[in-house]
Amino acid sequence: MLLENKTAIVYGGAGSIGRAVAQAFAAEGAQVHLAGRALEPLDRVAEQIRSSGARAETAQVDALDEQAVDRHADAVAAEAGGIDISMNLISVGEVFGTPLAEMPLADFERPVANSVRSNFLTARAAARHMTSQRSGVILMFGGYGAPASDFYLGGFQVSLSAVDALRRQLAAELGPHGVRVLTVQSVGVADSEESNLLAAGTMLGRAATPADVGHVAAFAASERARAITATALNVTCGAEVD
Repeated sequence: MLLENKTAIVYGGAGSIGRAVAQAFAAEGAQVHLAGRALEPLDRVAEQIRSSGARAETAQVDALDEQAVDRHADAVAAEAGGIDISMNLISVGEVFGTPLAEMPLADFERPVANSVRSNFLTARAAARHMTSQRSGVILMFGGYGAPASDFYLGGFQVSLSAVDALRRQLAAELGPHGVRVLTVQSVGVADSEESNLLAAGTMLGRAATPADVGHVAAFAASERARAITATALNVTCGAEVD
């Protein structure tokens, strides 16, 4: 298994992508700690993971709360002996469909502030433990590239670019301590009702699913990707080309 005896934290672990990532980590042998603002949906995901014989714990943590993030990471590290993987997959309050020239400031800046704050706090909390053990992987989720010309993304595209810059800076600073920082790059992940729309713009003629993201994240977190850092792993099915 790729992640045997590893300890992973997944923030936003009850969402469709967070659930798929947590399940992929657990299937590869990791002990998964699911964090989010509401316990009940996290517990349902954890029970699904446990029913397969894997290990999962839950905790009520707001990834925008500095003290809560630090306390939880410290508790996980104390119990497990360290943190090997951290991935932030919370929702950030984006608003789509309104041109920037017509968008209220609050709707524009919310995803920017939430993305940067949550990724910084969760990465910093993990990094403090990873640097001391001289190993670890911090994963971010999103994308970069040309903004869509036929759809209004509001502040969301700006938030992705900001997190991209944060990932590069963290990778540069943490690399000498043995810590890798990567983005799983997406232009949209399809549930069934969205698949046809997203598939139309891809080279493969299909859209990435939450399970696809989970499998790539598990690989990125493993020793098989030990030479990869400071970059993005493209899971867009060819919709975005570097």
